[in-house]
Amino acid sequence: MQRIHNAIQLTGLTDEELFQLYGYPTGLDRPWVRANFVSSIDGAVTSDGLSGGLGTDADRRVFLALRELADVVLVGAGTARAENYGPAKTDPALRRRLHELGIGGHPEGTPPPIAVVTASAALDASGRLFPESPAAPAGTHSGAVPDSPGDPAAQTPGTQVSNQVAPLIITTAAAPAIRKRQLTDAGAEVIEAGDVAVSPQAVLDALAERGLTRVLCEGGPRLFGDLLAADCIDELCLTTAPVLIGGTAPRIALSREEFRVTMRPAHILLDEDATTLIRWVRT
Repeated sequence: MQRIHNAIQLTGLTDEELFQLYGYPTGLDRPWVRANFVSSIDGAVTSDGLSGGLGTDADRRVFLALRELADVVLVGAGTARAENYGPAKTDPALRRRLHELGIGGHPEGTPPPIAVVTASAALDASGRLFPESPAAPAGTHSGAVPDSPGDPAAQTPGTQVSNQVAPLIITTAAAPAIRKRQLTDAGAEVIEAGDVAVSPQAVLDALAERGLTRVLCEGGPRLFGDLLAADCIDELCLTTAPVLIGGTAPRIALSREEFRVTMRPAHILLDEDATTLIRWVRT
């Protein structure tokens, strides 16, 4: 038996080394779609209905690093509701430096927008994701950034003081016009990416038109399954928490039909508590 990869001890990595390990390819001429999930050893994607219940310090550290690198955070409406998504929290100086390195970030340090996929546009326009909502966290417009899902702020590699950017709501032509208008009035940019169903390729085309090519998909399983089925996934960053859950929690990918995508490990990280983090890329 030949050993293919040696696990890298996460605790020995500097933040700079971590960003280099997860940096996006340079010179992208199309969207590069990275998915990020955490699961239990037995494949559960949630604990008590939330992915945050499986999170460890190692997972939170990588979660935040991936957001710092991304142009946009793509998420399904169900996950956004369940996890109570707010705007992404990032460090402006760090994002400028990552942009200079050519591996991610933003030239002006702007945080990545949250892009929510919902065929029906059935989102609460009064939620904290929307800058014009009464529920928008205090200080949002003056520079303070609200908590990310799971509140991993204490683990961030920098000082998170970014301004909120408008969320993108990706929906369909068939979605009720009144819902789309309410979301627009709440400060979102509403994008139609399909007639009745959202087309994964149309989603990526719309993001590319806005210069958002470094895509970070944070789930849920249905959106990830749709992207996989449409052959739109380039890599998967999978954290395995050192626990068994049981129960009826779904896997990380759900789809109507079975398909096969062959991948290889780009690297394997191991934390002191036995959390394993693998970056899988397409072969």
